[in-house]
Amino acid sequence: MVFLFMAMPLRGHAQTSDSIRLPIDSTEVCRDTSYGIISPHELLVTFDKTTHLIFPSAIRYVDLGSENITAGKAEDAENVLRVKAAVKDFTEGTNFSVITEDGRFYNFNVWYSEYPDVLTFNFASGTGLKASYPDQDTDGSILFNELGTQRASVPELVMKTVYKKNKRVFRHIGSQSFGIQVLLKGIYTLDGKLYFHLSFRNVTYIPFTIDFISFKVVDKKIAKRTVIQERTIVPLREYLSLNQVDGSSLERNIYLLEQMTIPDDKLLIIEIFEKNGGRHQVLKIENSDLVKARPVKEMYLDFNSK
Repeated sequence: MVFLFMAMPLRGHAQTSDSIRLPIDSTEVCRDTSYGIISPHELLVTFDKTTHLIFPSAIRYVDLGSENITAGKAEDAENVLRVKAAVKDFTEGTNFSVITEDGRFYNFNVWYSEYPDVLTFNFASGTGLKASYPDQDTDGSILFNELGTQRASVPELVMKTVYKKNKRVFRHIGSQSFGIQVLLKGIYTLDGKLYFHLSFRNVTYIPFTIDFISFKVVDKKIAKRTVIQERTIVPLREYLSLNQVDGSSLERNIYLLEQMTIPDDKLLIIEIFEKNGGRHQVLKIENSDLVKARPVKEMYLDFNSK
């Protein structure tokens, strides 16, 4: 049974005659509670709407009982399964099973309904099923591909804490010209990710509209007639959607990147480009600065807070 975990299909598949069968009568197993029976959850699906199941861990295996239903992982979300009817008004019930990365097994009995009351289910607390109605907030944490095994709520909490504490760790990294000042206030690290805390000050009366911000690794010295070697790094996410720094104002933001170090002969460059303007800013970060990233645990995060 080990191979079930090793070869998880991207889409759920229906059982065939080649499916693995237990060498015992399953009805006898159901009579004996010593086997640790996993009671199935009842699920209603429809043809025109999708039902979403949020699991506490990444999905590694899905098996569908028949071709009357279809299922697949939500795009870029490792722990969200989409399920819907593949056939309208099917009359015979079917089932499907899910195995998640934390080793848990989930079983569902599925029936067709034209108007299911619940379209989102949440396994956030233990193994119990929680139903989320359209007018309720769910507390399930989504696992995005770019965050690896980190839940979306963890980076959000880190960025919120860094922003709230507003400490200045670095005092030597910044850029200032044409009335615009950009400072790197600190770098923090957690679970293979780096958090860059930047401040933006505009002392002029003309708004500074940000066209885009780029992160890239470049050579410190570029010899003549040598092709410039640079590597662009795309932030995984940012805390605020910061598009403009108004006149005579100060803004801050947090940028989440994959953890990195760079050779001593290279620099991490942060460039801030003004839209329809020329007040571009450039920050230069040495490897010696990157390795001074502060552990997030020193900030006393409360990971149980909401």
